Amino acid sequence: MATMEPYRKKRGSLNPADATNNRMAGQVWDPALMAFRPQRFSLASSKSSMTWDELESAPATQRSSISSYASLGSEPSNYSFAHTTATSLGSRRSSFTGQARSRSRGPRPPTFTNLPPEIYECIIQQLRYSHFEPSSQSCATCYARDLYSLALTSRGWDRAVRIQLYDKIHIVGHDSPIHVKKYKMKTGVRLKLLRRTLRERRKLAQYVHELKVPNLQSDIGVFSNEMIDLVASVVMACPNLQSLIGFYTIYNHEYDRLTYALSTRRQLKEHVWIIGDNEAISQRSRKQLPPGLMDIDQVHSFLHFHQSWKSLSTLLLHSHNQGVLEHEVFVEIFHRLPSLQHLCISNFDVDDFNDSTLEALPSLRSLRLQDLHGVTDRGLSRYASAPVAKDVTKLCLINLTIDSLMVISKLLANLRKLTRFTLVQDISPEVLPGSILFQPVIASPQLEFIHWDISVPGSATENLAGSIQAGGFPNLRTIRAPSDHQGVLQDTCRPRAQIVLPKDKFSNVHKDIRASDPERFVRTLYAARQAAQERIEEARKSIQFKVVVEENGCVRQIYDFSGFKGTIGSKICYILKPDIPGSDNAVVDFVDLVDGTKETGVKDACSGLWNASHPVGKKWWYHTERHRYQVIDLKGFF
Repeated sequence: MATMEPYRKKRGSLNPADATNNRMAGQVWDPALMAFRPQRFSLASSKSSMTWDELESAPATQRSSISSYASLGSEPSNYSFAHTTATSLGSRRSSFTGQARSRSRGPRPPTFTNLPPEIYECIIQQLRYSHFEPSSQSCATCYARDLYSLALTSRGWDRAVRIQLYDKIHIVGHDSPIHVKKYKMKTGVRLKLLRRTLRERRKLAQYVHELKVPNLQSDIGVFSNEMIDLVASVVMACPNLQSLIGFYTIYNHEYDRLTYALSTRRQLKEHVWIIGDNEAISQRSRKQLPPGLMDIDQVHSFLHFHQSWKSLSTLLLHSHNQGVLEHEVFVEIFHRLPSLQHLCISNFDVDDFNDSTLEALPSLRSLRLQDLHGVTDRGLSRYASAPVAKDVTKLCLINLTIDSLMVISKLLANLRKLTRFTLVQDISPEVLPGSILFQPVIASPQLEFIHWDISVPGSATENLAGSIQAGGFPNLRTIRAPSDHQGVLQDTCRPRAQIVLPKDKFSNVHKDIRASDPERFVRTLYAARQAAQERIEEARKSIQFKVVVEENGCVRQIYDFSGFKGTIGSKICYILKPDIPGSDNAVVDFVDLVDGTKETGVKDACSGLWNASHPVGKKWWYHTERHRYQVIDLKGFF
């Protein structure tokens, strides 16, 4: 009983020895068991009684002692209930004890059993960030392997990981040689295995929203028919597919299975059309003038593909090798896409996309017009006054050859919700000779970002700088000007100590170009960073101001502060970084979107070596060397 004294004094409970007088034969009292294993208490007594109200109002120590001990003999308990029949629990001691032992020895419930789904999602998002952050050495294969391992830990994790694992499926690079030999397939091993899984488990197929398939071709949009049919079969197995990325074929107005498969996906949210040339259209163009180059079947087929895309919000149309898509087809497409918000039109002929087509545009949030010789200053001026343009927040005008600066001024003044503006062209837009200008010439109350790239120097850049200094852009925070030849836009921004990047000193190709022709206007970020840094170094050679320290009328110290390039107190940041990290072109282009050479290279590849310290060894961390693929968001085009 020595072992029970401290515990009994602490809890103020009943003495277990009182319950040992009338034990059943063969039962042995275990002090440790009685001290630490809770038992049920007697439900009746003839000496005293306690109602439910009295029990609830009893001290905590007494209530805890009730639930901790049981009276196993015929002696009445000090705690019982009134108007009940006295019943000894001695005969049921063994069953209660067995239940208590089974409960005490059972496995504890997992920690993640009752967590809300948001907690799982936050953990998985952090895991994804650790794999795909810019400084990470991991890749999509390593990320999928870790998700699979996480799903094996418990059913709760399996439910949470399953959605994330199949929501965005990214298949990058070459297939493993081991899989090629095992399954006796030349190409598309992982795609065929994925197709089999999605067909057998339709529940998993419903989770797929984004699909990335390998693009190993150096030519734009050129794929074998076998590969196109394989991707089409995988698309047909994903009923809720919203985006197919990294695999953009050329549509030459002839039937292919992939285009048809995508046209049946009702949840599709973004699509890229690369319109190629057609032999029949080329022959008709030699005999007649547009319109009418596309026959009725070609028009009907192309329009029919858009019939089910009620949820499509992002659309990119690009003409490759003089691909034809006539004006009437453009207008009809706009009418069939009620959810269209982001539109990019690139490289179409004057007869296909012109000022009349521009007037037929629906209400959009983002618009990019690139290499469209049919769009003139008059068409842009009319569009700026149209009611459908009032909701535009992002506008990109690339190689449109705008002649008048007043057109740009009207666009920025009328588009009251515009927050991002991009202008890229060779010639400088000018004002009419003899015009009287008042600053600010260009103004926008909500604009936050400007990409201004005019390769040939002119007065447009100076007028923009004067408008900024006159307060025409109160919310402007970022300027990217690769062709800021005189540094006038850099003067309006806050000073920077360094603009060049550490990798610039290893770029020998650009050094050779600048050395051969220093006066050549090169539209590259490397040249822009070098020129901006040279202006900063030149400003440091002069003394901006001096600080004189005097004490009792005597000069004790004079501090000279070097000059700088910029305006102190400015809220605008001067940047020269690209839309795609690592690129030398500031603005993302279609070449970046469809280029398949990156997946075949091993310059920036991963084989799982970063996890080589895993105790399991190489069998765990190693996989076929694959490129660290960067997904290009189509919204980055705007």
